[in-house]
Amino acid sequence: MLLRIRVRLPDRPGSLGQVARTLGAAGADVVQMSVLERDNGRAMDDFTVAWPAGAGLERLIDGLEAVPGVEVAGVWPTAEPQGCPEAAVIGQVAARPGRGAEILADAVPAILSADWAVLAEPKGGDPGEAVIVYASVGGQAGADLPGLLPLRPRAFTAPDGTHYAVCPITGGSAALVVARTGAPPFHRTEVSRLEQLAGAADAVLTGERAGDSAL
Repeated sequence: MLLRIRVRLPDRPGSLGQVARTLGAAGADVVQMSVLERDNGRAMDDFTVAWPAGAGLERLIDGLEAVPGVEVAGVWPTAEPQGCPEAAVIGQVAARPGRGAEILADAVPAILSADWAVLAEPKGGDPGEAVIVYASVGGQAGADLPGLLPLRPRAFTAPDGTHYAVCPITGGSAALVVARTGAPPFHRTEVSRLEQLAGAADAVLTGERAGDSAL
């Protein structure tokens, strides 16, 4: 199975190598790594690793935390695709523009290692309330959503502890909402990734609508 591992570590030569060696010694096969931030001599990195199904995580976490200066911020299952998943999703949106927004909502949870995503629209004309119009696997149509205002690309945590990332879509007439639990909050780089993906999908869909109008 695949795991996402988020660690804070000293931003100095050798630290990243120590983490990678520790992951390998514990039995984890690193398949992807991304740097989330570097600031004040510290870094935050995400590793995607292949991990034996059914194997306990204690050895993995204990090994990482034994590396001087390393802090494990979270370990959680992921199904994130490798390579360039955003390009594949935009290709699917372009091929089926009538379902473009739904295709995006279905794809985003894997890309961001989240649990589910939904498309929400203002309820009764009130931008402060939203109704779910489409839910990915794991989401639930008709479920209550926390307040989405201000409707801009951002991350927040609801009172029940669910972490959300939200981004306007379809010209701001709807919101793409992504959620996860049992994992760290969405980092600003993940929100930026969501914003860029939604913007690319919007550009494709806007172009399709303009082309239809010209016919």
